[in-house]
Amino acid sequence: LARRRCAGSSSLAARTTMPPSAASGPGQTRKASDRAQEKGVRESNIVAAKSVADAVRTSLGPRGMDKMISSAGGDVVITNDGATILKQMEVAHPTAKMLVDLSKSQDVEAGDGTTTVTVIAGALLNQAEILLKKGIHPTVISESFLLAAKKSEEILQAMSIPVDLGDREQLIKAAATSLNSKVISNNSSLLAPLAVDALLSVIDPATATNVDLRDIATVKKLGGTIDDTELVNGLVFTQKVSHAAGGPTKVTGAKIGLIQFCLSAPKTDIEQNVTVSDYTQMDRILKEERKYILDMCKKVQKSGCNVLLIQKSILRDAVNDLSLHFLAKMKILVVKDIERDDVEFICKTCGCLPIANIDTFHPEKLGRAELVHEVSTGDGKIVRVTGVPNEGKTVTILCKASNNLVLDESERSLHDALC
Repeated sequence: LARRRCAGSSSLAARTTMPPSAASGPGQTRKASDRAQEKGVRESNIVAAKSVADAVRTSLGPRGMDKMISSAGGDVVITNDGATILKQMEVAHPTAKMLVDLSKSQDVEAGDGTTTVTVIAGALLNQAEILLKKGIHPTVISESFLLAAKKSEEILQAMSIPVDLGDREQLIKAAATSLNSKVISNNSSLLAPLAVDALLSVIDPATATNVDLRDIATVKKLGGTIDDTELVNGLVFTQKVSHAAGGPTKVTGAKIGLIQFCLSAPKTDIEQNVTVSDYTQMDRILKEERKYILDMCKKVQKSGCNVLLIQKSILRDAVNDLSLHFLAKMKILVVKDIERDDVEFICKTCGCLPIANIDTFHPEKLGRAELVHEVSTGDGKIVRVTGVPNEGKTVTILCKASNNLVLDESERSLHDALC
């Protein structure tokens, strides 16, 4: 009986004893592989973000190097602005794209510091990688970063100096600091005071706490040098005055109208052709077109308008040779191809209202200016509008440079200085 019991217990032990691999089961093996995959994805994300930060790290600070970026179309950009560099990069990794978006949001929110935030993000991720290798859970690391961010904000608030918008010298120093790391740092003595004067001219320093940069327009014109950059209390158009039929190029006591309709023959709403085989009918069509355009031009003249700004049209020609001929005979200065994005700034500066239909072209919708004239520059001509009634609400900075690379960089640098 004792022998049977021993044999039974040994057979039970044999049945219940399993190899270690079988005891762990497929579920635990799957968990181990999931952890390994999570670790691999985490490392891949950190490597991608660090590579983006390393790409712009060398452009940081006054001793930073400029980057030459060539696009697929052959365009070349030379800059050390972090947002511009990252915008030109073709990034595919999702985490790297997040750093690009981080730089964009910094550019929108603060206007400067785009390289700094990218480099700081890369450095924080580098330290996070070290902590992960020590076995610290990612949630603990992220919560610690949030606590550190709150403490950093308190320290920065304590050591910051309030900006007095009435202290011009302090503002010039701040703008010069922003320009010292740019390609055009040698011209910071000119551009820093110009940016500060532009800022102070659109606000009341006694009451203002912030500045709307939409009130400061930056216009680029090729020709001359950076030293020729100037501040204009009014408007500057890079579009030329229409010289058809000997129209005027200078108007004093200007009454400015901004139209958003076309001074040309109407077209059908659908794509179709009209075939005219009779010469009398053809002659009648031409006479009707001439009469239609002449009536529109007469309504413009009747309102007292002597400077006409025509918004660019994408559907058909905003103005044709016949309407330009009639307007020139009526001594009306015409500037065409006004961009839609500039309409709000023009209206705020001149005090005019955009006119969408010829039937609503009334004198009360016209803007005013003392002088509108065309000026020759090194590379073409520009139109200057000065003596506007709303002087002090808006201002225009006319940027000049000898080539497009320096011109684009000077515009970006002025934007950073204004911010």
